[in-house]
Amino acid sequence: MFSAVGSAQSLVMLVLGVLAFVAQIVAIADAVRHRPDAFVAASKQTKQRWLIILGVAAAIGFVSLLNPLNIFNLIAFVAAAVYLVDVKPALRQVSGRGGGSQSGPYGPW
Repeated sequence: MFSAVGSAQSLVMLVLGVLAFVAQIVAIADAVRHRPDAFVAASKQTKQRWLIILGVAAAIGFVSLLNPLNIFNLIAFVAAAVYLVDVKPALRQVSGRGGGSQSGPYGPW
């Protein structure tokens, strides 16, 4: 019985590790495809700095696939999440892709 619980926990940990790693890869892939001047125009850190941060985060995520809840992987995931929820929308708005022209029934979303 305890081995079944241990196996389930190992599977959950692996899934969490893979999901965190995928988020880190998505973040670095998105950062690569934006122009360097878009980062400056959006009042964010430079493209080079974000690529370094996200590259280190992805490397930590790869190493921590089997142990995703260690402190380094949590910090790496937070870095990728900050990029995805703060920097990416700002870059899209500055680049003119999405977000600005859509509006709801009571004004812009």
